[in-house]
Amino acid sequence: MTTLSCDELLTTTRSVRKRLDLERPVERDVVEECLRLAFQAPNGSNTQTWNWVFVDDPQLRRQVATLYRQGLEDHLAGPYGAQSRASGPGAERMSASVAHLVEHLDEVPVLLIPTIAGRLDEAGVFFQASTWGSILPAVWSFMLALRTRGLGSAWTTLHLYREREMAELLGIPYDNVTQAGLFPVAYTKGTDFKPADRSASERRVHWNHW
Repeated sequence: MTTLSCDELLTTTRSVRKRLDLERPVERDVVEECLRLAFQAPNGSNTQTWNWVFVDDPQLRRQVATLYRQGLEDHLAGPYGAQSRASGPGAERMSASVAHLVEHLDEVPVLLIPTIAGRLDEAGVFFQASTWGSILPAVWSFMLALRTRGLGSAWTTLHLYREREMAELLGIPYDNVTQAGLFPVAYTKGTDFKPADRSASERRVHWNHW
């Protein structure tokens, strides 16, 4: 287990794509240990209406990856495709990182799709915020726990363009369950991750008024 201070853990847990080790197996007991830590995250009324779908079967991973790539095609063809193309400092590196994960997703040892009860398609802001607030802290805790054990992940959402098809593939009830994302899980190539440049955020801090 990697020894990190709390501040180091919070500032060096990155979205990992190109540095995922596709050759090293990931033990189920390590993943479940991280998940038990995630279970301690706060959630609405302590109802714990989440479910966690892990995929480590190679054939099933390939099918998941196919839907993910189809989701990317949907995204690029849709209204958000042009907007989401990275620009500015580091854009080329980011695009290469995303492309690498798309190409190799089926080789990632473990894929996770966390879900939360309820559908948000027609929901108001209150219900949306309450629902996401009951799954996001747990997923972030899971990613932090992975980091301390030499593993990494990235929060991806492209497959949600094909959420219904993914639900059918994995037996997830679609009508009353929302998929929060798809997370590759693997050991990382090295653990020397650094804090990112977040200087732009300093200009977005407001006290009392916007």
